[in-house]
Amino acid sequence: MKLTKIFVALAALLFVGGMFTIQAQTFNQKTYVTFSHPVEVPGKVLPAGKYGFQLAETSTYRHVVQIFNEDGTELITTVLAIPNYRLTANDKTVIEFAERPAGTPPALRAWFYPATNFGQEFVYPRARAVELAEASNEVVPAETVELTPRNFSRIPLIAITPEQKQEPVIEAIQTTPEPVEVAQNTLPKTASPVPLVMLIGGAFVIAGFGLRKFNKQNS
Repeated sequence: MKLTKIFVALAALLFVGGMFTIQAQTFNQKTYVTFSHPVEVPGKVLPAGKYGFQLAETSTYRHVVQIFNEDGTELITTVLAIPNYRLTANDKTVIEFAERPAGTPPALRAWFYPATNFGQEFVYPRARAVELAEASNEVVPAETVELTPRNFSRIPLIAITPEQKQEPVIEAIQTTPEPVEVAQNTLPKTASPVPLVMLIGGAFVIAGFGLRKFNKQNS
């Protein structure tokens, strides 16, 4: 009986451990991107090559992007971002660029992790945001003070329009989905727990067969 409890406990622990491994991989949204030509990110131009993008593991502000070299041994730069909402999720990593004059590196505008509606729109220093907004004819989020590791969650952000006007970010850029009207007689659908229950049940069935075979071999 004691052996049975130990076996089942180990099976459950392995199952839960697998769930946490999956969550850990998606928490920082780590992605590798290869550029065939130089690209501009806030404060730096990246030469052509392969880079790792991931969210900084912080609980204070989830829109801080870290860019690493190909093997992840060197942090190249840390970039402040804001949420960028899109209507349709894509099953692949998506990188958006702002339009630039010919002969200059394209400026990275936003990064979307696969299968998510929210991405990270990069925030540029104010002077550079003014130039990008004019060149791309798009609104560009900007920092009002220099970014440091200690103040990235407290920097006041603004939006620069193509006319070089300064506006609040929440008014110039859509960072959240538009509200959807729901009929009063329609109840919201919730995720069903059935698949998870079936998965857990299957794990215990497999554990039971393994224990049975183990007992036969030792009887």
